[in-house]
Amino acid sequence: MRLWGGRFSEQPDVAASKFHSSIGFDIRLYRHDIAGSVAHAQMLGARGIIPSADAEAIAEALEGILRDIESGALAGPAAPDGAEGIHSFEDIHSFVEAELVSRIGDAGRRLHTGRSRNDQVALDMRMYVMEEIDAVRALLMELLETLARIAEEHAGTIMPGYTHMQKAQPVTLGHHMLAYFEMFKRDYQRLGGCRERTDEMPLGSGALASTPYPIDREFVKEKLRFSKITANSIDAVSDRDFCVEYVSCLSIAMMHLSRFCEELVLWSAEEFGFAVISDAYATGSSIMPQKKNPDTLELVRGKTGRVYGSLMGLLAMMKGLPLAYNKDMQEDKEAVFDASDTAKACLSVFVGTLGGVTFNKGAMRAGALGGYANATDAADWLVRRGVPFRDAHRIVGGLVLRAAGKRVPLEALPLEDMKAASGVFDETVYEAITVEACVDVRGAPGGPGSGAVREAIANAKLWMRQAREAQETKDGRS
Repeated sequence: MRLWGGRFSEQPDVAASKFHSSIGFDIRLYRHDIAGSVAHAQMLGARGIIPSADAEAIAEALEGILRDIESGALAGPAAPDGAEGIHSFEDIHSFVEAELVSRIGDAGRRLHTGRSRNDQVALDMRMYVMEEIDAVRALLMELLETLARIAEEHAGTIMPGYTHMQKAQPVTLGHHMLAYFEMFKRDYQRLGGCRERTDEMPLGSGALASTPYPIDREFVKEKLRFSKITANSIDAVSDRDFCVEYVSCLSIAMMHLSRFCEELVLWSAEEFGFAVISDAYATGSSIMPQKKNPDTLELVRGKTGRVYGSLMGLLAMMKGLPLAYNKDMQEDKEAVFDASDTAKACLSVFVGTLGGVTFNKGAMRAGALGGYANATDAADWLVRRGVPFRDAHRIVGGLVLRAAGKRVPLEALPLEDMKAASGVFDETVYEAITVEACVDVRGAPGGPGSGAVREAIANAKLWMRQAREAQETKDGRS
């Protein structure tokens, strides 16, 4: 069935019809489409635009259609030739309307009064994106809780920190986990902002120029639990910023996941030995019996590029479109659907993977002892005794060179070697450059010192509790 055709004298080309069709993927919008149609019909009846009896019949029939789709009664076969069942329709909108008319006759033909598929699909997509944002944020909260738990368990687990993939300074695993906590916290907040901007009800915008009927957009807004209505009918039907922004938020979150996966892959390698991936989230080799591969992490890392591709596709699709609606915009759905499905799957499996990781405290501490990661602290020891930092930097650099030549750690150099470099040195320097001292001396807020980490964990728990309460309050209002 087509929702148009009166001015056409030829039948549509079969191949062109298949090319136009979106029912194969926009079928997943059936709940949103039906909910929007019910609210629209109720508004039309309340405003006297259509008879109230027709509005009631439409709403009742639409609810029946929803039940039948969800029970499978209307799940037509996925016919490759597009000739059977649901898949013979152009899109979810034409399918629902055709089914409605088949059930209640002419009353069903009144449903589309005062609206267009342009504002209808904008409504469906906004409802879908808000729903998906809620699902992704719930997964992010699970990840944040896991990170906070690991950080608390390993607040004192010393490990090497890196820059340029070279050992830099000692930190703790708890501090390292809290770095990722901040990343995913921003993702949670960023998606919240995206949801607020998506939360605008576009129905009533028509094809682009609104409608001459005395509609009540506020009525529909309240029925569908939107916070506000769109301000401009042209923008409302041609805007896909919310889709681009949503997939952009997902891309940033996937980037964070990918970075984390890369570290866990490295840490689980024998050369590092910092982490052991649970067997439940690893795979083996078909030829090498000894192998235990971190495939889950690698696949998340790989799927990041897939989400990026969806974002690039959306941006490229939108970049040259004049106002208002253009058929190009049908391409928004598969990109958004795939990016959302991919991100949710990755977050879900990553939470499980991370929760099952065993961290090797001994290997981490041993790693922190190498690479002269305490050199900065030796320089700081001199600074606290009046030596200008640049001079201290040069002095300790020379000591590192000497220690490297002897193939010993900095703390193994005899005191006479230290004094030869600077007479300021005394035996208390050795206590100051232990890995424990190097970490604990950095007690400034945001640092790896034990007190700072405990405070950061407390703040993280407080933020999560407040975020959950805010979401519960919002859910209660809706």
